[in-house]
Amino acid sequence: MKTLIKNCRIVSPGEDIPKGGIVMENDRITAVGEIPADGQYDSVIDGTGLIAAPGFIDIHFHGRSNFDFCDCTAEAFETIGKGKLQDGVTGFLATSLSVSYDDLEKFCHLAEDYKKNVPDGATLLGIHLEGPFFNPPCAGAQNPDFLKNPDIALVDELNAISPVKKISFSPELPGGLEFTKALTERGIMASGGHTEADYECFEQHRAAGMKHLTHFCNVMTPVHHLRFGMVGGGLMADDVYVEMICDGVHLCDQMIRLIARLKGPERMMLITDAMRASAMPDGNYTLGGLPVIVKDGCARLTTGPVAGSTLRYHNGLKRLVNLTGLPLCEAIRATSLNQAESLGIKNRGRLEKNYIADIVLLDGNLDVRKTICSGKLKWQSQP
Repeated sequence: MKTLIKNCRIVSPGEDIPKGGIVMENDRITAVGEIPADGQYDSVIDGTGLIAAPGFIDIHFHGRSNFDFCDCTAEAFETIGKGKLQDGVTGFLATSLSVSYDDLEKFCHLAEDYKKNVPDGATLLGIHLEGPFFNPPCAGAQNPDFLKNPDIALVDELNAISPVKKISFSPELPGGLEFTKALTERGIMASGGHTEADYECFEQHRAAGMKHLTHFCNVMTPVHHLRFGMVGGGLMADDVYVEMICDGVHLCDQMIRLIARLKGPERMMLITDAMRASAMPDGNYTLGGLPVIVKDGCARLTTGPVAGSTLRYHNGLKRLVNLTGLPLCEAIRATSLNQAESLGIKNRGRLEKNYIADIVLLDGNLDVRKTICSGKLKWQSQP
């Protein structure tokens, strides 16, 4: 199957081609740029007026369309995986919550079932365990009934069911440093979050392999002029990637600008941390069994703490570009390439020959018009 996308603006990390084409054969990109008009193609997609960019990779979110991965049903995985195509997401990590071991085991089995049985959804690239290894005072919207200290044996059991790419945990917990080292040895990204860790603790874990920070600044020790904290460490460390939820709730405008200035586009990763109310109206929902109220698009536990987001991925990119003024070819790194490179996911995140043909076509407002996943047009907006 040979497909041409013609007459589009092509935006890839470090590259912005005002007008060109992309050729896809099966699941790979075979040519980008000036494409001969007389080629033979099985199908042609007209990209006039559209921007072609690498498909977005959301490495941290819980749900969409009134479903959560931790509902632990095949319907939940399928609905979420198909729904994310509408947001320009072509690849994702299924993200858990602090739930029972039985539910985590079921969650991992369902991830493998999704890979085999849902060919028309976004690509599931691995598992992200957010919890249960959190410090109780930092639980946030995680269910405190299931929190525990780091346990590499538990991780090994789940990883044997479905590959775990990333674990968010509180590094200050007992056995935390050994846990970071063990994860690093296994090629699993250690990510600090829901934490009271001080700067010294952060530096120890960074040296041991912790190169991600989960929903940066949220439930995390802040910068203080005498106590630098994990936020300060994350801003200073050139080798650490930070997750950003650009929804106007989790980070103020000034902090988004500061992170962009200090970290640069090479170390930022846009995430949504979306819960089941994403793409849904305001109302009553749940997260990990806890009651949530969504009002004006902001999700909060009934006790007050923010409970994930309702953000749709492309809207986070819009906000980042509008607030920072970054050229789109730089901002786009934060949507895909950084996630792929930091997690060892090969051949994704660029519009380049031999890369997987994961492509999102955006209009001038950065709204999603078509989503191509592994060379197949899997979603398009209605005319």
